[in-house]
Amino acid sequence: MKINCVWEHNGNDSILYASDFVGAFTRGASKEEAVLKMPIEIRRFQLWQNQDPFDNYEIYIVQEKESDLQIKDADSDVLFCTEEKPLTAEEYLNLKSLALKSAEDFYELYNSFPDKSQSVLPPRQTFYGDVPRTAEEMYQHTKNVNEYYFSEIGIDADNEGTIVTCRTRGFEALEKTPDFLSMKAVAGSYDELWSVRKVLRRFIWHDRIHAKAMYRMGVKTFSEDEIPDVFGFGR
Repeated sequence: MKINCVWEHNGNDSILYASDFVGAFTRGASKEEAVLKMPIEIRRFQLWQNQDPFDNYEIYIVQEKESDLQIKDADSDVLFCTEEKPLTAEEYLNLKSLALKSAEDFYELYNSFPDKSQSVLPPRQTFYGDVPRTAEEMYQHTKNVNEYYFSEIGIDADNEGTIVTCRTRGFEALEKTPDFLSMKAVAGSYDELWSVRKVLRRFIWHDRIHAKAMYRMGVKTFSEDEIPDVFGFGR
């Protein structure tokens, strides 16, 4: 199966995004490392969606973005060429459903932790501040991009309630916007370009980054028996 990917990088540090599996990604100290990880990521992504994995995967780079951001810390501002296209109603509903499933699964993972403030991970800082260590910190960080993401395309949203309820309200507000399926890409904060397609991808991608970190931390801090593999990262 041909997997089209967008490559965002800063020097050698790379993030590779699967453009046809919205939210699937790999990271690496080089493009080659990220490419090698992609078949496993796509397989897990398909299993998470209850799809049968393909027998083989061929990785193709269809877009490249050189960035001055801290790619190694998963900072990103790329807009896919495909994300400038209007959405059909069917595409939107499918992507919205996946973004809400992602939020629901993230919330289930978070709620499974017997102690949401416990973590064996040592403190770590990046250019952007302290890295979330506990389930509570990871959950709050992931939930609280809701207002930010929607506001980048001019939608009034908030971070109140659970990750599921605030994201649902954001989509309801978006759907009240005339012609939202054909909104053009707009410049948001720091002149970063955003579109409805990009917001949908960023939710799933951002959930996936922190769900993977939360699951791995949970297994180290507690055990595999206590922390459910909701996203299939252990498969």
